[in-house]
This record gives sequence, structure tokens and C-alpha cells, in this order.
Amino acid sequence: MIQKCIRCGKEYDFDEIIYTCECGGLLEIVYDYEAIKEKVSKETLRKREIGVWRYLEYMPVKDPKKIVTLHEGGTPLYKCDNLAKELGLKELYVKNEGANPTGSFKDRGMTVGVTRANELGVKVVGCASTGNTSASLAAYSARSGKKCIVLLPEGKVALGKLAQAMFYGAKVIQIKGNFDDALEMVRELAEKKLLYLLNSVNPFRLEGQKTIGFEICDQLNWEVPDRVILPVGNAGNISAIWKGFKEFRETGIIDELPKMTGIQAEGAKPIVDAVKKGAKEIIPEEHPETIATAIRIGNPVNAPKALDAIYSSGGTAESVTDEEIIHAQKLLARTEGIFVEPASASSIAGLIKLLDMGVIDRDERIVCITTGHGLKDPDAAIRASEKPIEIECDIKVLEKLLMEL
Repeated sequence: MIQKCIRCGKEYDFDEIIYTCECGGLLEIVYDYEAIKEKVSKETLRKREIGVWRYLEYMPVKDPKKIVTLHEGGTPLYKCDNLAKELGLKELYVKNEGANPTGSFKDRGMTVGVTRANELGVKVVGCASTGNTSASLAAYSARSGKKCIVLLPEGKVALGKLAQAMFYGAKVIQIKGNFDDALEMVRELAEKKLLYLLNSVNPFRLEGQKTIGFEICDQLNWEVPDRVILPVGNAGNISAIWKGFKEFRETGIIDELPKMTGIQAEGAKPIVDAVKKGAKEIIPEEHPETIATAIRIGNPVNAPKALDAIYSSGGTAESVTDEEIIHAQKLLARTEGIFVEPASASSIAGLIKLLDMGVIDRDERIVCITTGHGLKDPDAAIRASEKPIEIECDIKVLEKLLMEL
């Protein structure tokens, strides 16, 4: 296993604490895939408990005894026939990452990232976060007995996520700036060796997130969907999942690859803008704004990886309005009983928009990824809901009301 720059190809030792290449390029973890191919098969994988660590051979870990886990992964893949019928689709699935221990997909990355910190002997970990990253890192650092520093951006942070980070014992610091400012500050702390950075610029964290791709294949009985649609904020997830699919093909587990489709909010869409121009670089959004706080990021650090995933897979990217997000959030809850936070619902909103645009064929087998539980942002859910009906404490009034419903 090595760390390799995706821009210039320079290689770094597996144990070197480095987040980006000296050329400024992003790093990724590269394995000996022929060796993995000799060790794993569909049958051997199926004998293990489903979850991130079912796929141990694909994980950047030397000592399994150092693994820090809360039994993350193994999230449900729902076949959504009701929603599929509503949208006129042949086959639709939702991979609900809100079922992870802290309620978001970030747990997959943190189990690997904090395990890596364990192997490196690191005592303090940290991140910048709009919410889910902080909640997850705080939980896994508590589990491993490490100190955790979290920098939050100015403005409203979803209460469910903030409460989690604080309850898990993290030192939560809110700065007067946006997410990109917070990330710049925490990266400076990491460069000074004051903490081990566990934002998605850390390539080890993305190795855990790629297991979403592994599980989709696993749960579809080793078949590959035509398309995977997911929210894009800092852009680590779309690139990680694409890497997972590629590694499964490289080691003979699957034969095909899906089209990767990224959805951003209208007020924070630098990747969408780049894709529509066919560009290889983004122009950052200086003042990102959206109800979907988890993807309210104007300068996604993993944009180069995300653009490669979209272009290489023949996928696309699209943006959706806050109104479309709220509509999709309600639609998913009311047709399938799946309650997700606004950012998660952007994948459903994007699906609806791309269907209306004729970009997606209604005969495709589609997997939408929902990244976080609805209770992560209870205020947004309450604002989007109708107020309870108030009546007198009178059974006749109640019966009359029921007849009118």
C-alpha cells in the first residue's frame, strides 16, 4: 500500500503523515490488486458480517487489532417500488446511510481514519465541519480515547449534529467565517502537527466511504446498477464510491461500472457548473447558501476526484433548488417511510429533475444514496411541515374531523 498523487504520480510512504502532494495534488491509496484478488472472492466476503470491515483486504490497515469501530456500514438498500411508480421508473433503490451509528455516511470514513490515527499513535484529531463530520469524528475519537477538535462555520449549524459533537465530548469552536475558512484553519493546525486532520482531504478517510459501492454490489447480489445518484458537498463521497466500484472490477468481483451522478444545491454548485462547461477545474462559490447545510460548500476540496468520477463513468451533475429539495424530502418520507435530512433528499430531487429533462432513461436501474438521517436537522423538518391540527377535547369534534380527512 502506498499514497500516490493523482496529479503528478509521486508516491509517498504509507505511514507518512501528509494530506496533499508537494505539487498540491490530492492523494489516493493504491493497493496490490493482484494480491487482493488471490485472497478474496464473493464467497469469502459473504461469510463475514456485513459492514465496512467485511472488506478488510481493501482497507488501508496493517494491524486489525487497532481498528476502531461502532459497527458502521451494513446500511439498508431499500427497493422503493412506491416511489418508482410515482416517478414512472422501472427499478429504484435507496441506500440509506442515515442508518449508520451516528446517523450519516461519515461513520464509514471515520472508522478507517481514526483507525489510521491509532496506528500512527496520534493523540489529537480534528476537522472542519458543517455538522455530520464533526458528529462522526467526535464519536470515534471518544471510542478510541482521543482528543477531538471541531471547527464549525459561522451561521446556522443543524442542531442534531451540533448536539452530537458536544455530547461525544469534542471541543467545538465556531469561527466567524464559512466552511472553507474553517477548513483552511484546521489544515494549518495539521501542518503544524497540532492535530491529525480527518476531513476528506485525508485519503485514508475516503477508503472507508468507498465501501458504499462495495455494499451496493453485495446487496444487489453482485450486480451493478446503471446509475448511482448522490449529494455532493466536499465531493469526497462520489469519488470514493467510484473508487470502490473500480476496485471491485479490478479484483474480479464485478464486470461493469455505473454512471456516477452528483447533485448539488443551487446556491452551492461549483462542480455542476464545471461539468456543464466540460471543465476540469471548478470556480469556487464564495458565498454558498442552501437549506441543505451538509452540502453548503463553495470550494470542495475533492473536486478533481469528483470530476474524474463523473467524466470517467459517463455520468453527469445537476443542481436543485431548496424548494425541490424539500419536496423530495417529503416525497421520500410519504411514499417509502424514509426520513432524511435536506442534503440527502437532493439525490431524489436530482433524480426527479434529470428524469424531467430526459437525461435519465426510465428503464435504468438506479440507486440513490441518502447520506444522513432526518433528525440531523429537526428545525428544517419542522419548518417544512404543516402545523398540527388543534381541536377541543371533544370526541364528536374529533369524529367529525376524521370524516372530513
